[in-house]
Amino acid sequence: MGMLGWVLCATLASAQEVPKTVFSKWQAKADPAVERALQYLAKEQQPDGKFTGTYGGSSGIPSLVAMAFLSKGYTPTEGRYKVTINRCIDFVLQSQQRNGVINEGSAGSGPMYAHNISTLFLSEISGMVDPERQKRIARALPRALKVILDAQRIPKGKDHQGGWRYHPHSTDSDTSCSGWALMALRSAKLNGAAVPDRAIEDAVAYLYRHYDPRLGCFGYSNSHNHKESLTGMGLLCLELCGEHGKPATIKAGEFVLKNHRSLAQSSHGYYGNYYSAQGMFQLGGKYWETYADWMYAHYLRRQEENGSWVSEAGSVYGSAMMVLAFTVPYRQLPIYQRDETVDEE
Repeated sequence: MGMLGWVLCATLASAQEVPKTVFSKWQAKADPAVERALQYLAKEQQPDGKFTGTYGGSSGIPSLVAMAFLSKGYTPTEGRYKVTINRCIDFVLQSQQRNGVINEGSAGSGPMYAHNISTLFLSEISGMVDPERQKRIARALPRALKVILDAQRIPKGKDHQGGWRYHPHSTDSDTSCSGWALMALRSAKLNGAAVPDRAIEDAVAYLYRHYDPRLGCFGYSNSHNHKESLTGMGLLCLELCGEHGKPATIKAGEFVLKNHRSLAQSSHGYYGNYYSAQGMFQLGGKYWETYADWMYAHYLRRQEENGSWVSEAGSVYGSAMMVLAFTVPYRQLPIYQRDETVDEE
């Protein structure tokens, strides 16, 4: 079993040992909401592992959905959703092309966005599956990581160096696609993969070039555009890459505290909430407590009768992203782990 598998076993054993903080206030409502969303997602899955709706045929959606089930403690080897999770795994593995890119079907502007999400998923689930699927993941994951590493090395202008865009050979970058790629690399490195330190360092440097130290925000192609939905992404990526407690992460946390309510009007609100929830949880203390209190109050009221959340990219996407945000305190996914010295109060 890989290191992440052992981490999962440890967190599963303490799944109900959630600190008595603001989450305790909302848990009685959040847990049933999450379960309704998971039931909805399971119903929307097709026999081949795809999902209905927007981008449902892209490998990115089954990857997000499967991680949503994992984030609540469901596994691919036991429990009522093991078939659903394994269908997601098989679809993602079958979607890998000869060049190592993982993608199939509609995926927006190019394959790398879904590829990065799927690589993150395979890294997160490695060590949790049956032996045969583990062998397939062990073959697929290094090839998927190579695609990400090679794409980062494509010659680019100074502002784009260290980042990623929609295609493996793109000569520009954006912080949204880069955030998923960096999370995939960080997850794999924690799992023992041969990810060069330089790749992480270059990606962090790229993020800093899209950071405004005065406001504390991160932008999409500069330091300001889409800052409301992307500052959480920059915050999380810095936290995961050893920047905890640095001025930039604290400043970004303060920016989210001041501006998080604007996510409700953002065209990418569910995406922004996913990253902000994770980033603020990494900071802990007043950052997570304040953000979580708003998040549960705001989004619980917006769940549909069928258990879904309707987002800018469809109900399956919105529901998966909301489950991933709501379940951050359980720390079931290895990527949710944080420094145990982080203040809970």
